[in-house]
Amino acid sequence: MTDLSSALWRKSTHSTEQGTCVELALNVPGVGAVRDSKAPDQGALVFRPAQLHGFLAAVKSGRFDR
Repeated sequence: MTDLSSALWRKSTHSTEQGTCVELALNVPGVGAVRDSKAPDQGALVFRPAQLHGFLAAVKSGRFDR
């Protein structure tokens, strides 16, 4: 389990006031983390750098658009 207690979370500029809010932490050694800013106590998805790169590329390409 990765300790995210010292993570510095940054909210996405694409987050909306309607509740579509994600935050990203990149300051944890060896990993990146993504969480729902409305429910930070529910945990985060933790990625190794290559996994995070692939995840962010998929998000940017619209792969997860509704």
